[in-house]
This record gives sequence, structure tokens and C-alpha cells, in this order.
Amino acid sequence: MIALGHKATGLSFLLAFGLHIHAQNIIINDELASHAEPLKVKMGSQGFGKIWKWKFGEYAVVESKNGWSKTTHKSNLFNTKTDVKSSHKFSFALCNAISDSAFVNAATDIEIKTIQGFELFAGFTIGDDVLLSENHNFTASITINSDTSDIWYLIMNSEAGSETANTETAILLGNGHEILIFPTSSNLNDSDKRVFPALGFELYENDQAFAAVQFYGGGAFGAYKNIVWIRNDLDPKKKLILAATVTTILQEQSDNYTPIE
Repeated sequence: MIALGHKATGLSFLLAFGLHIHAQNIIINDELASHAEPLKVKMGSQGFGKIWKWKFGEYAVVESKNGWSKTTHKSNLFNTKTDVKSSHKFSFALCNAISDSAFVNAATDIEIKTIQGFELFAGFTIGDDVLLSENHNFTASITINSDTSDIWYLIMNSEAGSETANTETAILLGNGHEILIFPTSSNLNDSDKRVFPALGFELYENDQAFAAVQFYGGGAFGAYKNIVWIRNDLDPKKKLILAATVTTILQEQSDNYTPIE
């Protein structure tokens, strides 16, 4: 999946609240950087029917289930119109150092509609290839064992193509909170000259950054350079919710993000 966020934000939003630049990792808010340690993420192994064994700081995935991806493909007689749908589900339990657990159930639905040119003979094609719509809808529910009635929802949706408004949204909702999720990278100020910069997200509420996650570290092996930041002055429950959220994003991006030059 592409990096998601609110389209009206981006560099202008992040500049307004201060940026922190370190090496060629994603650029994050200065205040968040001063109140959070960068936690290197270990992916661990991925067994059959399991997600990656994500681990960072005091947080680790202890149980998981990774469902099969289901794909359907429809086209007209000459294959000039196609409609591809795919879906995928996964779930996991994340524990902290005091054995509290967060439980996540996530689902991705993708639909891509295209028009393709028709080749009459070699070197001569009628019509162009056009992306009509590409819709990515990702949702996850998050609960913790100390209060299963307190349910949080992570929503990350995007649409692109000639028949869409080309919008992107990402938000975490729960217990009266609306935490906005903004994309960030190592190249917000044009300082990273790599073809593939580091990519990630920052989580904000009321103009304050609470957490950030780098899901791609840039360069040739960026998928293995993941980092998490969570404010250290938050209560353990909120830290666990945020840790489960960024773990969900890491897993979703590992399934769907592929750098394209």
C-alpha cells in the first residue's frame, strides 16, 4: 500500500510543528524526538500462517494468525476491461513488559479497475492503458486485556485513478480520541538524494505527536530498517494502544508496500 495520510497536510504541517532529522531516517517532530527513544524493530521469523514476530522496546508479538489472500479477476471478452479484487486478514496479540496484551484484528480490501488497449496486430494497438480506480481499504480493531470494552479502530484508506477523487485518509479512533496519521519521509526537505527515501507515519492528536513509525528505511534493504518512536510520558495503556497501532502498520506495509523507481 502507498503511504497514507490527509492530503491537506504533508511538509507544511510538519514544518509548522518542528522537524527532527537524524541520519537518513524519517523526519519526525522535534518534541516527539525529545520525548521518545528510537526503538529498532526486529522482524523475527514468519512461520506458516503467522505474521512477522515484530519486537521493539518492551513490546513483542506473542501470537498471530495470517490468513490467505483471496483474489478474483473479471474481464470482458477481449480483456480490455479488468476488475481485480483481493482481500486479506490477519490478527495478533502484542504484549508489553508487565504482561498486558493488545489484541488486533485487521483486514485489507483492494479493488483495481483498468482499461487496456487492444492490440490488433504486432506494433498496432487501439486505445490506451488507463487506471480507472484503485481502492485500498484497511481497517483494524484494537482492544487490550484490561478493558475489552474499550475498542479502538485504525482506518487507512486511499483511492487513485481517473474515476476517483484521489483521496487518502488515515486515522486512529477510540474512547473519544481522534489521532490523525500523517505520512513522512527522510526527504521532506530534499536532503535525501537516494532513489528510495525512508518512509513512515507520525500520529498526532491536537497538534501533538504521540508516536511515529518508519516502515521502510530507504535504499536497497529498506524493508529491514524499521524504527518506532512512542512518547515516554504517556500512561502504559495508551503506549500499548500506540504500540499495537504501529505494529499493525508495519505488518500491513510489509504485505503491500513495494518501492517503485
